[in-house]
Amino acid sequence: MFDNLSQKLTGAFRKLQGRGHLTEENISAALNEVKMALLEADVNFRVVKAFLKSVKIRAVGEEVQSSLTPGQQFIKIVNDELTSLMGEKNVGLTQAETAPTIIMLVGLQGSGKTSSIGKLANYCQNSSSTSYLIPADVYRPAAIDQLIVLANTLNLPFYPSTTQQNPVDIVREGLADAKEKGMDYVMIDTAGRLHIDDELMGELEQIKAAVNPHEIFFVADAMTGQDAVNMAKAFNDRLDISGIILTKMDGDARGGAALSIRAITKKPIKFITIGEKLESLESFHPDRLASRILGMGDMVSLIEKAQSTFNEKEALEMQTKFQRNEFTLEDFQSQLRSMRQMGSIKDLIGMLPGVDSKMLKNANVDEKQMARTDAIISSMTLKERQNHTIINGSRRSRIAKGSGSHVREVNRLLKQFAQMRKMMNKLSKTTNPRKAMQMMQQMMPH
Repeated sequence: MFDNLSQKLTGAFRKLQGRGHLTEENISAALNEVKMALLEADVNFRVVKAFLKSVKIRAVGEEVQSSLTPGQQFIKIVNDELTSLMGEKNVGLTQAETAPTIIMLVGLQGSGKTSSIGKLANYCQNSSSTSYLIPADVYRPAAIDQLIVLANTLNLPFYPSTTQQNPVDIVREGLADAKEKGMDYVMIDTAGRLHIDDELMGELEQIKAAVNPHEIFFVADAMTGQDAVNMAKAFNDRLDISGIILTKMDGDARGGAALSIRAITKKPIKFITIGEKLESLESFHPDRLASRILGMGDMVSLIEKAQSTFNEKEALEMQTKFQRNEFTLEDFQSQLRSMRQMGSIKDLIGMLPGVDSKMLKNANVDEKQMARTDAIISSMTLKERQNHTIINGSRRSRIAKGSGSHVREVNRLLKQFAQMRKMMNKLSKTTNPRKAMQMMQQMMPH
């Protein structure tokens, strides 16, 4: 995310490095580069203008803290203003006083409404809440089928709508069924078009009037940049949306939608999606994203991902295995799968402070190799996974054939695993952070 913008902003900040103090002249030079970076990122011109004005007022009038260099102080100001631009803080889901909380998703066709409902339902399920799904897009049979598949995948109830029904009737009947079942949330998937028209808006207004939703989320494809912002404004003018879900954020190298949409609509971005999986919906935290854009990492999100994936008891057991040199291929496979659940390795590394996006582009991280390693281990018997020393030549041939790989790949994995066990044993005893990092890099599958 935001690779291009991050690189250009980093270049602008270098202009202030080594300066004794911040002056209007050197600040103006840096701000001119910030301006170009934001405009190239497809940020709305009016938003850019207001942002630069706020930064300049603070930067010129602010006393540089004794513990910071002028460059660092300027970055802090830009960070604060970026956070403010995107909404200051995370805004969570509205909770109805009496269940169910009714959530209506609106947006253009292809923006990701239907898949976002599945992700949102999964998100609520993780906090032990129940959801009822209502497919109200009667113009696209595939949308109804997709939502039913998602409901079945998550083992959730849904309203069995058909293309012959009226969308308003579907929503009324679905809501009545959800109340009878005692559901916590009701999520309504509405129709979209390739463009905005009165017929579409009129139908959405009727649905809103029929059920009085507690949340109306506008779902926007982040990769469409300025178009997403314009559409959000149009939907907000007619429906008074309560928040925004930005989809496909992992494919957005510019960032124009995320940086403009809240300022234009005055409505918060509540969630973002960063992948196709049901687990890829995340709460939107403006402060964390601002830090990532400015190359300061996002350790809080990284820790949260780790905590949701790794069990503390399991971590302690694994540490004991490292120390006793009892770590098996079965343990290794379990750890690989947990890491993959956390997301792309490059994305995780990108959350670390001080990681340059240019350096990340050149990083040799082979995500497919992790999948191949998993396949090879899966082709082993339980005994082989628990004791790799019994894997002889004939076993290696069988494992290679079963995993669709070559014997040399099996040999390489076993050799790397044996080396990794030794390193892990040493790693569990080392207290030197730099040495520990070097060891961890050597242990990655390659």
